[in-house]
Amino acid sequence: MTGLFQGMRYVLKGFSLITQPGIRPFVAIPLLINILIFTGGIWLVSSQVERWMEHLLPTWLTWLEWLLWPVFIVVIFFAVFYTFTMIANIISAPFNSVLAEQIEKRLNGLPVAEFQGFKSIPSLITRTFRSEASKLWYMAKWGILLILITLIPGVNVISPLAWTIFGAWMLAIEYADYPMGNHNLFFKDELRTLKQHPTQALGFGWVLSLMTAIPVLNFFAMPVGVAGATALWVEELSKNQRERLSTN
Repeated sequence: MTGLFQGMRYVLKGFSLITQPGIRPFVAIPLLINILIFTGGIWLVSSQVERWMEHLLPTWLTWLEWLLWPVFIVVIFFAVFYTFTMIANIISAPFNSVLAEQIEKRLNGLPVAEFQGFKSIPSLITRTFRSEASKLWYMAKWGILLILITLIPGVNVISPLAWTIFGAWMLAIEYADYPMGNHNLFFKDELRTLKQHPTQALGFGWVLSLMTAIPVLNFFAMPVGVAGATALWVEELSKNQRERLSTN
């Protein structure tokens, strides 16, 4: 429980960090991207969910519709949540890396670099796609298992909890990628490090998942996630990395 609460605390810390002078300019673009993507996602789901349900079952099985609605809503929620979160993060990944870099400088007591027009972004693009591809493959492997759990009668009673835990874990991976990627750590390194702090990662990711489901707050989930994950990296995760390097 201590680790869970510690992880949750970093979301609050993320909020305080993105409002600091000198940091706010680096929040603007990720925030705008998140607002546009999630506004589109909310509109799509609200306008299409009934149509999707109508085409889910053949006419002669429509009597089962009332049984499938709860499962369908859970699956749609997480599908949209993952899809639009992933799209927003891919588009804004270079900007998020710059934001994480600036926040880490602030947390380490270093002056925040003067804005340079995001000159470092071209060098981040290749790394971004490599990282996102690894996360997509990891998410797909576990996602298939969770879909099977959701569809199996009896077993599917645990599907909401399983999806919630998975969503929290994936968000922790997603946002920890930015500060760790700035230190040339890639997906396997990130995964190994987070597994050494599972409760902190899940607490952090769970609060971000909750933010994503709350209107207006969901627009701030991305920059808060980047800022909070950077603080988590500086204060906790990097210690294990330094210890591992010293033993080598």
